[in-house]
Amino acid sequence: MSAVALDTRDRVFAGIALTSLAYFLFTAHDAVVKLLVAAIPVWEVLFFRSLTILLGCLVFGGRSAYRQAWHSPVFRPMFLRSFLILSAWLCYYTAARELQLAELTTYYYAAPIIITVLSIVVLGEKVPVVRWAAVAVGFAGVYIACDPANLGLSQPVLLVLAAAFCWSLSIVLLRKLALQEKTVVQMVLNNAFFLVTAGIPMIHLWRTPSIGEAGLLAIAGTIAGIAQFTLFEGMKRAAASVVAPFEYTSLVWAFVLGYLIWHDVPRDEVFVGAVMIVGAGALIIASEHFRRRG
Repeated sequence: MSAVALDTRDRVFAGIALTSLAYFLFTAHDAVVKLLVAAIPVWEVLFFRSLTILLGCLVFGGRSAYRQAWHSPVFRPMFLRSFLILSAWLCYYTAARELQLAELTTYYYAAPIIITVLSIVVLGEKVPVVRWAAVAVGFAGVYIACDPANLGLSQPVLLVLAAAFCWSLSIVLLRKLALQEKTVVQMVLNNAFFLVTAGIPMIHLWRTPSIGEAGLLAIAGTIAGIAQFTLFEGMKRAAASVVAPFEYTSLVWAFVLGYLIWHDVPRDEVFVGAVMIVGAGALIIASEHFRRRG
């Protein structure tokens, strides 16, 4: 195997490792936010999360990161991506008030399927037949987990699916932007948008957090900041359609955290759908491994 091929493979595996870590952290972050939104407005949570991340960017990136962000060539497209993430965030955490963490995460797993399709249409990536088969299995798993025949595609379920679509668009856009700018600069742009956007409604919806809630807000911001950094770095190293299936790994953490924190026991349909979804992700991983070895 040539040195170039080895370097490419190492970069892809590094991208997989970073995005897998990111999705674990995002799941832990979701659990903290689910605790917070039961008493604190979503806008307030988003504001303090963004403020925490921006302070972290100042500590590790210095004031130069803010100056570079203002003159960045990805200034406008990053704000478009931020708008998509904001839409996904509001839909997702509004639904979090009524759904179990495992249900919430499983429904949201329409996202890797959508990303795979969009990676072809928007990024021009080539997707093998095996990956298409995995996409079909994953979609079937999401459908079974959602159980529309019995749940009737309730408003919380529709909100999660809308969040998945917005998140998918943002990930594809991130892949286009990731190679054009430093990660810390992208984080400044991303969270500056959230800070301003969330700050306006927060003025009218403010609820003074308790000491415990303030601690959870700081924890959520810290976890989200690390998760954003690892996701951005992972997307620099591997194609969107390669790393997208690794979002499935957070499903396991959602089951574990949901049970440990809320003693949630998901419906049988969620377990069946989860097995199919994870199987779809494993199929894509295996196909990538053997394709690159060849």
